[in-house]
Amino acid sequence: MAITRRRVLQTTAAAGGLLLPGVRAARAEGEVESYGLSVFGELGLPADFKHLGYVNPDAPKGGALIVQIKETNGNQNFDTFDTFNIFVFKGDGAAGMDATFDTLMTGSGDEPSTMYGLAAKSVRWSADKLTYRFTLRPEARFRDGSRLTARDVAWSMTALKTKGHPLYRQILDELDGAEAEGDDVCVVRFSPKRSRDMHLIAAGLPIFSSAWYADHEFDAVSLEPPMSSGPYKVANFEQGRFVEFERVKDYWAKDLPVNVGQNNFDRLRYEYYRERQVAFEDFKAGKLTYNEEYTARYWALNYDFPAVKEGRVKRDEVPDGKARTTEGWHFNLRRPQFKDPRVREAIGYCFDFEWTQKNIMYGAYVRLRSYFQDTAMEAKGKPVGDELALLEPYRARLPDFVFGDAVLPPASDGSGSDRANLRKADDLFRAAGCKRDGGKLLLPDGTPFAIEFLDSSPAMQPHTEPFMANLRKLGVDAHARIVDTVQYKRRIDAFDFDMTVSNLSGSLTPGVELRSIYGSKAAATPGSRNLSGVADPVVDALLERVANAGSREELDTVCRAFDRVMRAGRYWVPILTVTTSRIAYWNIYSRPERTPKYSTGAPGTWWFDAEKAKNINWRG
Repeated sequence: MAITRRRVLQTTAAAGGLLLPGVRAARAEGEVESYGLSVFGELGLPADFKHLGYVNPDAPKGGALIVQIKETNGNQNFDTFDTFNIFVFKGDGAAGMDATFDTLMTGSGDEPSTMYGLAAKSVRWSADKLTYRFTLRPEARFRDGSRLTARDVAWSMTALKTKGHPLYRQILDELDGAEAEGDDVCVVRFSPKRSRDMHLIAAGLPIFSSAWYADHEFDAVSLEPPMSSGPYKVANFEQGRFVEFERVKDYWAKDLPVNVGQNNFDRLRYEYYRERQVAFEDFKAGKLTYNEEYTARYWALNYDFPAVKEGRVKRDEVPDGKARTTEGWHFNLRRPQFKDPRVREAIGYCFDFEWTQKNIMYGAYVRLRSYFQDTAMEAKGKPVGDELALLEPYRARLPDFVFGDAVLPPASDGSGSDRANLRKADDLFRAAGCKRDGGKLLLPDGTPFAIEFLDSSPAMQPHTEPFMANLRKLGVDAHARIVDTVQYKRRIDAFDFDMTVSNLSGSLTPGVELRSIYGSKAAATPGSRNLSGVADPVVDALLERVANAGSREELDTVCRAFDRVMRAGRYWVPILTVTTSRIAYWNIYSRPERTPKYSTGAPGTWWFDAEKAKNINWRG
């Protein structure tokens, strides 16, 4: 759920200005200047655009949006928080803090790889695309009224590169440095080995107040909200229970074209729950006003309460146009029992998606088969043409079947315990050197084969239990462990698990961020998103090709090759994906006439409708 602008992941800056404030370096030969940045092609909006095409520029301000935290990133977890610093490894970060920070530029939901000026009014880059000069808006201000300057931008990039969360530190490897040319120009320099998207990554980084951090440790765990410049500020909180944000009425950028029609709620409030049923009861009672439903069983059975029947609560299934999420059980290849890909393949045969779809998921999902499902980047059939040519140099390092049809997850007879699939699994276990001792399956070294499925919520247990039951039929000691989210986060960060479920957002223009999910360096970095511990030189080489593809056609080709190799590696047991977003909300909101091309726009482009609230006697 994107309430604020789209964010792009992510030296002590050179002290002092190199030029007097307001003085700009002369344009060098070959430099280009623009009001926006893109990866491929032209910008979709003209320089004088008034607002994004999917907002209501006259949307009123007011009211509240109250939600349960359902997405996390970096150091956040679902159950609690102990710090307002969400950009470092320490602590458990509070939800919603990105709404308090500005960035140099911000994205559009109509364009998957384009950014337009926010704190920066323009950007100029060198012919070799290694140096970018961002010219800041002189009106940019922090919450205390102090000016947001190029020194703050440079300091922020340095802090994230040197002390930020591992996700930031890794993705900023190619940032050589940032420095201020006076107050209004920040020079950002990239390594000659820079990846295709580095300019967008730099433009999407949060901007901190260097003056405020002169008296505060950047990587400290603290419940003092940091100085910021964004459209919202922390208004109230109770640790581990809720955090509430207030719209900054005199927000300096409220009338910029990228912000018109957005940031419409006076209050944003995130509620924390340890039990999803308690959260759902609070939604039914109106304590929560908006809910994106991720569980098909709840969507099918639980939305028959009076407020729905009376029309006071609305339900919608909205096509979102975005890249498919990838949800699956990830193997931890750092564990010895998963080293052999035949073992991983065998385990995959024990999950019966067809039975699960019918009996647990009410036919609401699609089987996940690809890392780039339903796009031109999805591998299909045999590799041909440019894709085959790309894979040929790695033939000796790849299994022969990589050059056949793209790997698909096994289909079943829908019985829940397909005997043919279980026989295939048993054959694969034996081929990998596993042996039987009575009813137990032993690894080749004689160790009993055991798998612990780690999770922080029982929500996936209806899916996991029949999966584990099939594994037990083959002698695997499969069991689940549910731990609190704090312990879960610590164990995941330390890669202390056998298998775990993960749901990762997709991208229509994947790039350098994939290194932090599937790269060898990330596999050895605590806190990275490379849960499976993928550490394959071929994968690394393809990741570099993804990060540096020079055209959409080249990116599609490289991603198909990457998808093919990753699927052949069997680093996970893919579960499901969805093609729509299921949203329920109290009928107190209105929305623009159209949605963005690549998202639902909900609830970030919505607004509180006082007349609707009056009609349903809303007293929230």
